[in-house]
Amino acid sequence: MTSASPQDDKNAILACTISRDVQNFDLLIEDMEAALGERWGDLGFAEALAFFSQPDADSLEFVALAIDGEDEDNLSLMGEIITRAKEKKIKVVLIAEDVTPASLHQLLRKGADEFVPYPLPEGELQEAIARMNRPDPVAVHETASPLTQGESKEGALFVVHGLAGGVGSTTMAVNLAWELATVSDKEEPSVCLLDLDLQFGTVSTYLDLPRRETVFEMLSDTDSMDEEVFAQALQTYEEKLQVLTAPSDMVPLDLITPEDIQRVIDTARRHFDYVIVDMPSTLVHWSETVLQAAHVYFALIELDMRSAQNALRLKRALQAEELPFDKLRFALNRAPKFTDLNGKSRVKRMGESLGISIDLQLPDGGKQVMQSGDHGQPLANAAAKNPLRREFAKLAKSLHSLGSNNAEAA
Repeated sequence: MTSASPQDDKNAILACTISRDVQNFDLLIEDMEAALGERWGDLGFAEALAFFSQPDADSLEFVALAIDGEDEDNLSLMGEIITRAKEKKIKVVLIAEDVTPASLHQLLRKGADEFVPYPLPEGELQEAIARMNRPDPVAVHETASPLTQGESKEGALFVVHGLAGGVGSTTMAVNLAWELATVSDKEEPSVCLLDLDLQFGTVSTYLDLPRRETVFEMLSDTDSMDEEVFAQALQTYEEKLQVLTAPSDMVPLDLITPEDIQRVIDTARRHFDYVIVDMPSTLVHWSETVLQAAHVYFALIELDMRSAQNALRLKRALQAEELPFDKLRFALNRAPKFTDLNGKSRVKRMGESLGISIDLQLPDGGKQVMQSGDHGQPLANAAAKNPLRREFAKLAKSLHSLGSNNAEAA
């Protein structure tokens, strides 16, 4: 290990790697040297616990706890290392290779500040160090959270799931949420948009909202989540729409359990009239949780072979598991125009060959749709007369009317 006995402040050890054998993480060695030069050391697991009690540990700014699949039998020891480091106010970066999501979840809940997968992506360790060195945000006293006002609701849950890349699921989720939030000047229904595409979710980009680290903190410990914690993870767009963005860092989709997702959905439905979910295109073990809870599950496709094949795969998967396939409402994006008889015939043949009903046909909004995503605005604000925006507005009104009629009947 590099000497951990500083002669003066300029030579003080600023960080340590902690691992079973640091030679198993050669890329980590390179990145530590690039970031800190010679001002870092290496410790074994047992050595680390002893070192934290020494005065030399006072100069440490962070430790990089590097583990792989062989270390999963010692999770209690890993957890103790994290706990002791936090007691000394030392930041912890968790470097993990071939570790199960359950183990990652357990260690992150112990208080690890950052998670970086191994092999390390280019520049990721430097970015993690920079994030940890940022000063804590100044607490801002805000007005009462919308979650603390009014009686408990039982909001409608609408889900949008793109069955192929680039079919426009986020565009639909964002704009449907905004149209529902502005559907009526008199009633002003409350709407919450949840971005559950935990790795590549772009709702924050579409609405020009920052990604908050509190989102990951909440999702990784939903057992402790209450209304206040949930409210702190939300952001308000234009004072009309509450948004839960994807986490600031890429996390494994299966790091979150079905129970975690159920708690988030239940909390959102208790406090909002409408909850819109933007799903990842990948099926994960909590996809069933969302499907079972959904009132309407929009499966977005295009008029092409990849969408047709994926729709058929999804149909077979749901029916094989006896899941409620009938909840799916297939929506065709970039649908052919009314005068395109050949295109209309292709849509009909596609539905018949797949044995599905294509209930919603969304027109091609053109460049305005792509630009609205880059400009951080819903279509209603960026291109109100766009044909796709008009279709979203019609859909929102029909869903709102259906909800109002059901409420009156009840």
